[in-house]
Amino acid sequence: MCKKNKLMKFLGVIFLIISFYLAYILRIKEGAYVFIFIVLISVCTDIGGYIFGKLLKGPKITKISPNKTFSGVVGGFIISLIGALVFYEYVPITFSYNFGEFISFDLYLFLIILMISMISQIGDLIISYFKRQAKIKDTGQLLPGHGGFLDRVDGMIFAIPFSFLILNL
Repeated sequence: MCKKNKLMKFLGVIFLIISFYLAYILRIKEGAYVFIFIVLISVCTDIGGYIFGKLLKGPKITKISPNKTFSGVVGGFIISLIGALVFYEYVPITFSYNFGEFISFDLYLFLIILMISMISQIGDLIISYFKRQAKIKDTGQLLPGHGGFLDRVDGMIFAIPFSFLILNL
């Protein structure tokens, strides 16, 4: 998408390499269930945004991505919370949690899900911005009509490094 600006292309490739490397490290260090948990949040955010945005419509968020609505943002949060909490209920996930008396684990889990969902949505908007700058509608032919493969993982490539940071700080 950055054919003219070599610096942006280089930084984009570096970011993708770091994101995939952190996905690998996260999978090894935290385990498969935590990794799937993060991917599930991103996928549910995307699905919730699409469904709520199409059904409820409403005011648009930005001109960067003209189909994104506030109802889609809220729907992304709702569906990601539902999906992640159901997954957490039935799959044995353990998080490194040590906030003592400051915050309950339930609130910690709720906040982590919302933060990952928010970063996923921001990542989606960032990729939409770069696509709009490059005047590209789809980023590939692998999934025609769905924005390409990058549209399926755009939130994840931002959510995974963020999750790695919040789980390891």
